[in-house]
Amino acid sequence: MSKKILVLPGDGIGPEIVHEAVKVVARLRDEYGLDVDLDEALVGGAAIDATGGPLPEVTLEMAHEADAILLGAVGGYKWEGLDISIRPEKGLLGLRAGLDMFANLRPAILYPQLAGASSLKPEVVAGLDIMIVRELTGGIYFGQPRGIRELEGGERQGFNTLVYAESEIERIGRVALDIAMKRGRRVCSVDKANVLECTELWREVVGRVAGDYPKVELSHMYVDNAAMQLVKWPKQFDVMVTTNMFGDILSDCASMLTGSIGMLPSASLDAHGKGMYEPIHGSAPDIAGQGIANPLATIL
Repeated sequence: MSKKILVLPGDGIGPEIVHEAVKVVARLRDEYGLDVDLDEALVGGAAIDATGGPLPEVTLEMAHEADAILLGAVGGYKWEGLDISIRPEKGLLGLRAGLDMFANLRPAILYPQLAGASSLKPEVVAGLDIMIVRELTGGIYFGQPRGIRELEGGERQGFNTLVYAESEIERIGRVALDIAMKRGRRVCSVDKANVLECTELWREVVGRVAGDYPKVELSHMYVDNAAMQLVKWPKQFDVMVTTNMFGDILSDCASMLTGSIGMLPSASLDAHGKGMYEPIHGSAPDIAGQGIANPLATIL
């Protein structure tokens, strides 16, 4: 039975990047017998323009039915003035939550050909191979309550909630520990346990789960120190596991060690291994449509 791949081209350079990846899949299918069917749907700004919302119901339904999803970048200047509840990025968050793709894998590997593009000295980054495991469906990006409210004196106040349940921490911790067993058997859990009670619980639960993996060396690091250490001595890390927001920031930082954020892939997985795959660059509306975007970003 054929496997179904749902293609979500996205916005900006997303469609031209994804189109190149689709050509590779089609070649594998037509000439080498890869048994897949390709469907396409809208998400992000393109979906807003066509339907008024960033994640049409039909797109989410097709995503549920697909065996894998290929996603381009979403967003752009055109939609920045919209209410935050209907901006293109909400389509991406909706896919992650709707499909319960809680585990985001972001490898930072320095290819020899890109060594000169790194801003760090070659001896610092040569041979770099880090896997960042980011929790993707919880934390401050999804926590409730959230919003902007008016205080008694008339001043407005923005607020977001950082919240994690033990089960959410445990399952992402196991993903990182399982990956480490196939690599260098070292996991660094990144938190801010000295300030945030939520990540104090994170540290406790990850430590408890690590007891089931006696062959893996577990360490803990505060996020501010982790950012510094990524630049100072990145090769000390094998697998890093952290919260949604910290992972968002640290994975972008790690990508620049390799010379280009546009050359790194991202996989978002559910509990059964179903994945949504994407490059981690932005939609780059300033160069979209000019045919100068590097298609290797998605092909890799």
